[in-house]
Amino acid sequence: MNPTDKAEKISITLPPDMLSLIKEKVKSGAYASTSEVIREAMRLWQKQEEEHHARLAVIRARLEHAAQSGKPVPLDQAFDALEKTHRMCVKEMAGDETL
Repeated sequence: MNPTDKAEKISITLPPDMLSLIKEKVKSGAYASTSEVIREAMRLWQKQEEEHHARLAVIRARLEHAAQSGKPVPLDQAFDALEKTHRMCVKEMAGDETL
């Protein structure tokens, strides 16, 4: 937090197990205060949210690209083409083994 930022005091309710974990971290010296633990948790949550939104943006861009990439092919036609390609590859591999 920047020194010029104004902090606002809030009250939150946590389950006993979460509160206990926070207190343990402060007691162990890993954090100076409960507020520091919560701020760290918020930073991690913000980073996770940003990464999630970035992944969604990539997925949306890929979907848009796919939608603009050409004429759709019916599913059974696509599978027929894949099956034909697979048969040709298997036939070629079988021919290579006889050399």
